[in-house]
Amino acid sequence: MARGKVQMKKIENPVHRQVTFCKRRAGLLKKAKELSVLCDADIGILIFSSHGKLFELATKGNMQGLIEKYMKMKPPRVSQADQAIETQTLDAKKEINLLKQEIEILQKGLRYMFGGGAGTMTLDELQVLEKHLEVWIYHVRSAKMDVLFQEIQLLRNSEY
Repeated sequence: MARGKVQMKKIENPVHRQVTFCKRRAGLLKKAKELSVLCDADIGILIFSSHGKLFELATKGNMQGLIEKYMKMKPPRVSQADQAIETQTLDAKKEINLLKQEIEILQKGLRYMFGGGAGTMTLDELQVLEKHLEVWIYHVRSAKMDVLFQEIQLLRNSEY
């Protein structure tokens, strides 16, 4: 049976997301074990679920031993760490500014939709608003379909 291409985006349904996480986690760990056995490689994997639960695999020895081996191979450089912190700070400021702009556009959009700001939005702002509305419609329809599916299941269960 051929499988279709999976679209790489967050799975909105939490139940489907959890099932996919469990199956893919198991597949990833199995592949790591196979690689370790076939190629005599030391492999360590850390996985944190969205609920904060830790899953780990150390194919030879334990995770602490692998981390120590890694630290011996790659000593941390202070200058790179400082650069990373500075880059993260700049990225955070940039992201804050982008979010502020997006909030302003959304607020303008709300005023526009409720008749308070007729003619005050630019074409770009209207296109951004349209994109957000399409996403919101998708989420509303998805939630509606979930509710309908649950009601159908309840009706089927009540028949038996």
